[in-house]
Amino acid sequence: MEITWAIWGHARDKADIERLYQLWDEDAYEAVEAGARELDAKAGRLHRRSRRLALGQFARFMATGAACAHGRGARVLHEMEALAAELTGTAGPYRLLLLGVRRNRLVVLNAEGRHSEAEAEASAVLRELTRLKHLMSVQTVELSVLAGLVDALSGQARHEEAETIARGNLPRAERRALAALHCGLVESLIGQGRLDEALTEARRFVPPRVREQSGRLDLITATALHGLGRRNEAEAAARQALADCELRLHPEHPRLRQARILLVEIEEAAR
Repeated sequence: MEITWAIWGHARDKADIERLYQLWDEDAYEAVEAGARELDAKAGRLHRRSRRLALGQFARFMATGAACAHGRGARVLHEMEALAAELTGTAGPYRLLLLGVRRNRLVVLNAEGRHSEAEAEASAVLRELTRLKHLMSVQTVELSVLAGLVDALSGQARHEEAETIARGNLPRAERRALAALHCGLVESLIGQGRLDEALTEARRFVPPRVREQSGRLDLITATALHGLGRRNEAEAAARQALADCELRLHPEHPRLRQARILLVEIEEAAR
């Protein structure tokens, strides 16, 4: 989610902020987090309090967001929550920054299996975004939150609701949100036992390559193939998912564990 650099207090910060956004667009999560931590340290040395606070808040938002996307969200959850508390009650673009932090928290809650909490967070953020729509563009973060809501609903076996939200928002989604909503739709179909339809949807188009979603579509595809008894294809897809996760995500990312568990299930079913 991009927030204009101009609110952060001084034009001299523009280059640092734009560099972080460039790295984010390149999915260079490690570099984003490292650069954001350096920026936070720089902010702490500033004399002007308003600039020090604003730049530090932005830096922590980027650092925790990168850790979350990389698969280390559980480690920075408390930091996210502290930053959200610090931003509560702010106005204007700062409110959007707060909602970005809460969107990242939503991702972590889903990854940790805390789906009812994730649903509550998504619903609250969407209500706040509705209030901001007449003041600024919020579509990017809105679609990202909706993708998180789809995952939260599927995590509670409310797959029909998840399907409705995913289908309703896919036509207006792009890149990150498109990849997430597409995976969410396929998962909702699998949850309803519509495995052939899920495979068709999974293969309907090639979604944008987003590092945060690495291995996810192959893992979902493997789940559907396994459910249909197509063992060899399922194993190949699961191994591809695991290889992709190992290459592009942090070893702590929950998706690696999910891929390994599915591989064991596929192998045991063949015995």
